[in-house]
Amino acid sequence: MPSRSTPAAALTHLFSDLADPERLPQELHARALGIGEVLEGLELDPWIVRAGMAAPLVAMGSIPLDAMEAQLGQEASDLVRQVLALPSLEAYSGPGDDPLSPAHAENLRKLLLAVVRDGRVILIHLAERLHELRVAKRAAPESQRRLALTTREIYAPLANRLGIWQLKWELEDLAFRYLEPEGYRQVAAWLKDRRSNREAHLAAAAALLRDKLQEAGIAAEVAGRPKHIYSIWRKMQRKGLSFEEMYDLLALRVLVDDVAGCYAALGVVHGLWRHISREFDDYIAAPKDNYYRSLHTAVMGPDAKPLEIQIRTREMHRHAEFGVASHWRYKEGVHYDPALETRIGWMRQLLAPDGDEDFIERFRTELVEERVYVLTPKGAVFDLPRGATALDFAYYVHTDVGHRCRGARVNGRMAPISQVLEDGDQVEIQTSREGGPSRDWLNLQHGYLVTPRARDKLRAYFRQQDRGQNVSYGRETLERELERLGLRDFRHDRLLKYFQFDSLEELFAALGAGDLFSAQLAGALQRELAEARPAVPLKPARTTQRRSQHGPPVLLPGVSGEVLVSLARCCRPVPGEAIHGYITQGHGISVHRKSCASLARLTARAPQRLTDVHWQADSGQGQPVEIALEGRERRNLLNDIMALLADEELRLVALDSRAEADTGLLRLRLTVSISGLPQLSRLLNRLVQIAGVQRAVRITQDR
Repeated sequence: MPSRSTPAAALTHLFSDLADPERLPQELHARALGIGEVLEGLELDPWIVRAGMAAPLVAMGSIPLDAMEAQLGQEASDLVRQVLALPSLEAYSGPGDDPLSPAHAENLRKLLLAVVRDGRVILIHLAERLHELRVAKRAAPESQRRLALTTREIYAPLANRLGIWQLKWELEDLAFRYLEPEGYRQVAAWLKDRRSNREAHLAAAAALLRDKLQEAGIAAEVAGRPKHIYSIWRKMQRKGLSFEEMYDLLALRVLVDDVAGCYAALGVVHGLWRHISREFDDYIAAPKDNYYRSLHTAVMGPDAKPLEIQIRTREMHRHAEFGVASHWRYKEGVHYDPALETRIGWMRQLLAPDGDEDFIERFRTELVEERVYVLTPKGAVFDLPRGATALDFAYYVHTDVGHRCRGARVNGRMAPISQVLEDGDQVEIQTSREGGPSRDWLNLQHGYLVTPRARDKLRAYFRQQDRGQNVSYGRETLERELERLGLRDFRHDRLLKYFQFDSLEELFAALGAGDLFSAQLAGALQRELAEARPAVPLKPARTTQRRSQHGPPVLLPGVSGEVLVSLARCCRPVPGEAIHGYITQGHGISVHRKSCASLARLTARAPQRLTDVHWQADSGQGQPVEIALEGRERRNLLNDIMALLADEELRLVALDSRAEADTGLLRLRLTVSISGLPQLSRLLNRLVQIAGVQRAVRITQDR
């Protein structure tokens, strides 16, 4: 690790290696140096300081990207790239100088954290913001207010959450200076008038307490604790106090070696001065949820003036100063967000001196995020469950926007409404005045809607539609599903008991309103077909060893001896379907679906050859099913189909394709190993979602 150097030395090194010092504008020189000084104050590694200083130079083109990586190294260069990719929150803070709503400010803070993959990027960004405020006195008043507004409502609370007190108090004071200059001047003038008296009083109190601690054999550091302008003003406004009523303007901090020393020092303090009742908090015995640890007390100090005292170990103080402890939740009063809390906790640990070296990689790879933060073109921030689509976003904006959604632009480009959104995406929903939502949006396998909130809104829409329309659509849905699965002879009323409906009309209405889906239908069909088998004791034939390796998972009750069993090619039954066996001449037993037309013809000629067969209990191992696909011929269509089968972990048994030059159609015949009807239904649904595929159905003998 390189030795620590001053920001000025680091900047000189950067200039000499990467930039032309004579051509570098003075303002850019000052900006890089100012950022470096802030980061240096956080006691960060020198390479992080150099990365922060390099960021503005790269942004202005003074340092080429390739030269930056060669000079700074891969990790520092990655930090610079992430800093440059951060969104400008001023662009999303709303029009004019109006304060942000608490919810909007909170979402912008979450957005900033969500798009960051390395906690040190936030440190550099905060250092940049502090430097901007320090030099903003030369900016136009409207620019000052804009800068100060986002600082007060986004960046200062963020620094507070991360426990970076060195940045937090100065960000707040400078923002206060630009937003409320009169209030700032009043407090500053009042503190200045009484500065000498306060400093003298604090020095006397510190000296007295230091002597008493020494007499008690307690090694301690005692020093005055500064009270900052904005915190004084905020407390005065919140409690309606005057300057004279501010009892905690005088404050001391006591640092000791260990926890026992904290309580011993507390005894000395309370023995020396009278304790103010109800002004004591023990955050050592009962630490805050955010790991903050310290003793807080208030006493009537010298000359009977109130004196606030914090007592903590040096380790507790270091953690508080560098981010391991902060008390943002009770000060900001925001809703607890476990995922955000976890991210902030990791960021705090990144700042801890002598921290675990592999924290960065763990931060990138192990942190599970539950929310995604996206923006409207006007800058409003929405947080949605991770995995949400553009259509989900439309329903989160407004129910009517979701119903009338016809398309989306994501980051300025046209995108399908099923596109999964990422942190920081800017989404614009395109709507139509005519028409309504599609029932296909409710099908989970199509991937249009993934959030329960959006699906509930869409279901409510269809429930309000004409019952006759829902019944008609539901009947069509069921018949279409039976057709796709090759179960056209299945009686609809067999599903009533399974779904607990009193009539087919209620079943159809539920399908039409989106309360039932094709995946549920497939599961019900498989269950219903399985329950239709005779409940008789079953014994596997003696050929089980042979069939377990190569044959279908079928049981032959009452059959002894070795028997060849095969699935009929005419109907290709799937595990779960009702089946019969037919004893062939010289080819063993052929297993057919009960509804197979070929089986009916064979049975009519020789009914004595019909025999009972049943699926084994573990029959979900997969049986070949033929599927017919039709679509527009295009490049990579077969690749997309193969990728889908791989994603579904399905084995392709055979493939045959035929292109029709005159129509541009491509006809495919797939044989895929399928474990049951639910898997077949899902596969058919996903196949028709592939671009260019127009139809996907199961092939049966009687088609």
